[in-house]
Amino acid sequence: MTEEQKPIGSRERTREILAAYGLTFKKSLGQNFLTEPTILRQIASAAELTTADDVLEIGPGIGSLTEQLAQNAHQVLALEIDQRLLPILADTLAPYDNVTVLNQDVLKSDLATLIRDHFDGQHKVKVVANLPYYITTPILLRLLESGVTFDQIVVMMQKEVAERLAADPGSKAYGSLSVAVQYQMTVKLAFIVPKTVFVPQPNVDSAIVSLTRHVTPPAVATDEKVFARLVRGSFAQRRKSLWNNLTALYGKDSATKAALTEVLAAEKIDPGIRGERLSVTDFVRLANAISAHAKL
Repeated sequence: MTEEQKPIGSRERTREILAAYGLTFKKSLGQNFLTEPTILRQIASAAELTTADDVLEIGPGIGSLTEQLAQNAHQVLALEIDQRLLPILADTLAPYDNVTVLNQDVLKSDLATLIRDHFDGQHKVKVVANLPYYITTPILLRLLESGVTFDQIVVMMQKEVAERLAADPGSKAYGSLSVAVQYQMTVKLAFIVPKTVFVPQPNVDSAIVSLTRHVTPPAVATDEKVFARLVRGSFAQRRKSLWNNLTALYGKDSATKAALTEVLAAEKIDPGIRGERLSVTDFVRLANAISAHAKL
């Protein structure tokens, strides 16, 4: 195999591309390029991609993962915020006519419109990406709140954040992010990616997480905004009881306290426990009871 035929994500070709374009890494964008083709293929495999799938990629970098996605999926739409990478991507991805690269910030993009404009609506829509550590949580929440029904989200992130997504109630890692994600998706930690396979090398290991939409949701909130606000508020001060967090969120006047007491008693939830002890279903039950109460 010649140098030119090696995968974009090989260490040799990555170095060649970086040298050819004189590219320096932007720490402000959390740029760490994965240089192990085997792992890149495993990421695509974790998404179970076929020509029945359209893929949204966030932060394609120099196209290492994009190449694997293009080889397996129907269409790939990649959003890249760094303008310097556009000519590189045009070069490295030139062999693939099923890839579209847009110079856009995912946090400012109308994802529903992008998906509608660039995909034909006849294929499943999945997200596969290596997320920047510093904005992993905002991107995940953006995806979940976008109004797009993603069939699967397979993303690489800091191992610690991955553990938070998959955490069980009562564990130290369990928090508002765990609840927000698990409400919509089944979370599976696919595998760990060592920090040594990145250029430049980050300080921590990464993990590949697969999020698959529930076929039948365990519970459904009658008001998604009330549910989201309740979850965030219940973890506002982790060391405090659920009661203290709820009164801080809804108010400490006697009428509000009486209403909260009534709701918690009806749902058989101990006001003295901490929010981390509640399951996703518990939060949904509580949110629905709050939504239905005239004084809350």
